[in-house]
Amino acid sequence: MDKTFENLKSAFAGESQANRTYLAFAKKAEMEGLPQIAKLFRAAASAETVHALNHLEVMGKTNSTIENLRAAVSGETFEFEEMYPKYIDVAKKEDNRRASWSFDVANKVEKIHARLFSKAIDKLENKEDSAVIDYYVCEVCGNTVESQPTEKCSICGAPKEKFRKIE
Repeated sequence: MDKTFENLKSAFAGESQANRTYLAFAKKAEMEGLPQIAKLFRAAASAETVHALNHLEVMGKTNSTIENLRAAVSGETFEFEEMYPKYIDVAKKEDNRRASWSFDVANKVEKIHARLFSKAIDKLENKEDSAVIDYYVCEVCGNTVESQPTEKCSICGAPKEKFRKIE
């Protein structure tokens, strides 16, 4: 693999991480009553997303929707079958309960994502009309549900009000 491609991969990872970090910083600034600084962090996060998407496009990693869905299933499956179980084991051995919880809920949600992506593949392959389905995400653990959330999150127990509708 050539050095430029490796650099694109590294830059994509860095820009993606910066986006998420800046959004976390914005949330913290909002909590501290600093809306202008929060807005600045969100603006920078948005720019980092532009950079990351440009790098991904240049690497040729955005393909047809069916190929993208298959890649998503593969990635999610790797996470819940291999990556997170190992991370959970290490966190438990080190008695890091917060990390263990974070890895555990992510692991459970990755299974849901793989199922939802697989369902979308089936619909595309069978040329089924896609009904309009609303998705909701738990802002505590990331649980992703179709249509309407239940009164409590099935993964972390958060109340229904913690779910955000995805537009």
